[in-house]
Amino acid sequence: MLLHFINKTLNKDLKGMFKPEGICVAMILPYNKDGSINEEELKKLINFQLDKGVHGFLPLGSIGEFVHLSKEEKIKVIELTINTVNGRAYVIPNVGSSHPKKSIKLAIEAKKLGCNGVLISPPYYYKLSNDMIERYFEEIINAVDMPVILYNIPGFTQPLSYGTVKRLSQLKNVVGMKDSSGSMVDFLHFLDEVRLTGKDMNFMPGREETFFASLMMGAKGSITGIAAILPEFMVGIYDNWITGKFDNARHLQISILEVIRAINSFPFPMGSKMALEIRGFTMGPPRQPLSEIQKSRSNTIRARIEKLIKLLLERIEKGDLLQK
Repeated sequence: MLLHFINKTLNKDLKGMFKPEGICVAMILPYNKDGSINEEELKKLINFQLDKGVHGFLPLGSIGEFVHLSKEEKIKVIELTINTVNGRAYVIPNVGSSHPKKSIKLAIEAKKLGCNGVLISPPYYYKLSNDMIERYFEEIINAVDMPVILYNIPGFTQPLSYGTVKRLSQLKNVVGMKDSSGSMVDFLHFLDEVRLTGKDMNFMPGREETFFASLMMGAKGSITGIAAILPEFMVGIYDNWITGKFDNARHLQISILEVIRAINSFPFPMGSKMALEIRGFTMGPPRQPLSEIQKSRSNTIRARIEKLIKLLLERIEKGDLLQK
């Protein structure tokens, strides 16, 4: 599977433009007690995920709390990721912001540091019309001389319309899209609108629950937070799909649903950080303080997540999730 990935992705496609595929980790940041980024722990996380076979990394995503970071911290996270990965996977940081000029400046830094491309999330906070959102993307894309992945995340920003994605896909350096809507209806219409234009673009779901279904309908991989926590399961779904072992891929997909629900029962992204602590990493205090009510719930939820993850790891080690 690694040879397949290197040939098709890291060495660029036949038209000379990088396109993301495979399992891309939406990175989750650990902090020190003083609230600074725990760089050593982040390196450990990256190496752990690489050892499990992931293909790419997305620094500064929604689960990576980019809205809480200064420009200097964002650049540091990108630089640390590039240096730790050291060519073993692709790196596509999110450069989205509330203003296109800020995004362009960060994209320029990402290119200097050697990133394979950039992902652009929609503008946040101010409610904009569809044509203004489209103009925001156009201004960034036209100013960025590197591959661009569109990002639809209606849970935190205004959703991208089918027409907006169709039109933006025609810009030459738009190579893919991360769709975190969680809607297979929207995913299929995005894919089909672009297909009808003749543009060859890679679609990646951002909700892990729809991964296998999305692969069967044309996705090329995924960009998800669960890939940071259970990378062996996401890689397993992808590898079994690639080799045509669809029952195995489906069983792995179903097996992670309960733990995803448990993680999502705690405020985002603290449930995911809790899960990484269960896997042996020190994630530190949250930048967004928890309420007393949430603190009181944390032990119960942690115990639930720990039980589910332990069971999953035991099952995959025994091999009883997969057919021979």
